[in-house]
Amino acid sequence: MSLSLPPGGTLNAPDDGTPLIHSAHQPPPHLPWPDISNRAKWSVSSYKFGFGAECLRDDDPDTFWHSDGPQPHFITAEFPRKVAIQKISIHLSYPQDDSYTPSALAIRAGTGPSDLQDVRVVTLDKPEGWITFDVTSEPNEEGDGLAPVYAYVLQIIIAANHMSGKDTHVRGLKILGPVEEQTSDDDPFAFTSAPYKMYETIR
Repeated sequence: MSLSLPPGGTLNAPDDGTPLIHSAHQPPPHLPWPDISNRAKWSVSSYKFGFGAECLRDDDPDTFWHSDGPQPHFITAEFPRKVAIQKISIHLSYPQDDSYTPSALAIRAGTGPSDLQDVRVVTLDKPEGWITFDVTSEPNEEGDGLAPVYAYVLQIIIAANHMSGKDTHVRGLKILGPVEEQTSDDDPFAFTSAPYKMYETIR
């Protein structure tokens, strides 16, 4: 089951783990989960000249990462500190990329490249557009959604391509955090609501 978003639409939906699909050749969807992608250092397992990791982050549906090496292909995001990761949003286009389109993704997370653990496997059937999904299928403590993963490193492995393709194309990728108020790590009683934030700093 998946939920389609209208072009340019904003989603206000329960965080129940349902994959979200946004129309292709449109700007990235407006989602309630904060984009934490720019906090990470990005790298890829291989790439053709001009089609590197920067194409994953340029918000241009006509550019893409093009792998150029032995399988498995993978994308790695390394954060300078441990972060909460809720979802991944990935842009794929089977109509344009054919056998270069991923059909299975393995998501791994950990504290460093040497201790990554599998947290989820996602299968895709001729995807077209942005697909947003949780990085884990574990329920949260409240039981009303899925839990985030806390990690320094997140890796997306292209486990398989459509029609057994060798190299792969990915047109965009975003890492999303949980929906919550951001507070200072060293202040356990930080103000969180807008009225209280007026008095957060002594003038």
